[in-house]
Amino acid sequence: MVALSVGVQAPDFTLSGIDGKQYSLSAALEQGPLLAVFIKTTCPVCDLTMPYLNRLTETYGTQGWQLWVVSQDDQQTSRRYAQDFEATFPLVVDDPVDGWAVSRAYDPPATPTLFLIGPDGQVQFSGQGFSKADLNAIGERIAGHLGVQPAVVAELNDGNPDFRPG
Repeated sequence: MVALSVGVQAPDFTLSGIDGKQYSLSAALEQGPLLAVFIKTTCPVCDLTMPYLNRLTETYGTQGWQLWVVSQDDQQTSRRYAQDFEATFPLVVDDPVDGWAVSRAYDPPATPTLFLIGPDGQVQFSGQGFSKADLNAIGERIAGHLGVQPAVVAELNDGNPDFRPG
């Protein structure tokens, strides 16, 4: 398998969140685009990315688009991770017990891998690792969808590297 590329239809999925709710891609896309970020809780590059994901929701709110982090770890470990990073967005679990069905369908080459999926279900953006340029580009796309002015969510020279591979 190869990771989903821009322009392809994203496979639909439903996963359980650490909050006990069910999260369905097709239902989410009825409300706007979805940023799905695949992570592992033991990934230091994911740790670097998490605060910037919080900034996306702080900057653009949670109306008209959604951000879900897709954890490749179990519920308990994922819940602790979300608490440690004070996640301001749903964290859903692609459970290893189920054989990582969603991860197999999306085939992220590294963690983190980010897929911005448009309301039509097509992948609009795909990136891997930590990249301030990617995070800002995603922010610009979200701002465009919402009809608001884009903001910089990942400042250069903020003490973190501009890029780190996953």
